[in-house]
Amino acid sequence: MKFTGQPTSLHSETRYAGNMTEGAASFTITRPPETARPIPLVFASPHSGDHYPVDMNAAPNLTQHSLRSAEDALVASLVSSGPAHGAPLIESRIGRAYVDLNRDPSELDPALINGVEGPVGLKTAAGFGVIPRLGGDGAPLYDRTLSRAEAERRIETAHAPYHTALNDLMQTTRARHGRAILIDWHSMPSRAVGAEVVLGDRHGSSCDARLTRALRGLFEGLGWRVALNHPYAGGWSTHSWGRPEEGFEAIQIEISRGLYLDEAALTPNAAHDRTRKALSRVIAALCAQDWAD
Repeated sequence: MKFTGQPTSLHSETRYAGNMTEGAASFTITRPPETARPIPLVFASPHSGDHYPVDMNAAPNLTQHSLRSAEDALVASLVSSGPAHGAPLIESRIGRAYVDLNRDPSELDPALINGVEGPVGLKTAAGFGVIPRLGGDGAPLYDRTLSRAEAERRIETAHAPYHTALNDLMQTTRARHGRAILIDWHSMPSRAVGAEVVLGDRHGSSCDARLTRALRGLFEGLGWRVALNHPYAGGWSTHSWGRPEEGFEAIQIEISRGLYLDEAALTPNAAHDRTRKALSRVIAALCAQDWAD
């Protein structure tokens, strides 16, 4: 491979002419137009959803900001040019506080869900399992516990369909190109780390090192500081699809929210349009790479 260079609102992003968009209860897929150059990239935005079904029954005193504080707000909009350059985009509709599409579905939190026993991972123990107990700002999401049936219903109706669709995209892409590369797009609080971008490749194990180098070069070309694997080495999707020996690769990209978002209001900030255009240039350059072995 050569490298050269408010909760009811479901869709605010720009759709590019010719792209084909299809939806489901928990996600949307935007496919490239037929005229796009075929490439082995699949884009995903599992945390950009902002819809919270009424059966969530969150704590009555929970603020909208706390409910939405873990969202990767507007990320799907920022990377919506991907399909025009040949990379299908799958994005969440469901808000992360309802179910986290980038967590192992077995990571059920015993402190939140009745009938569940440990052990669990560190993130789940901290309140951020597949059904989160806490918002991104640390606020409790519930004043009750959930039944196991309730938790499993969320996984069945939202988490599983998203990953079935992602699996189809990855398998189809590998069958066509001999490889499939997941670019998993996320955002991080501006206070999280002293960089504008964090690339997570599971410490070099989830993708070809040339992909990580190429992405780092593209972002640094914007004048942005880039960190590798700390504090975000890649979540469940990166772990699941980062199997280069099987023809599947994955990398997680975290963008600082300070580049595009008013983090208090969860609305675009003054730099949003500039950042969107910069990311569109990165995406165009990435998709234009020579993907031949």
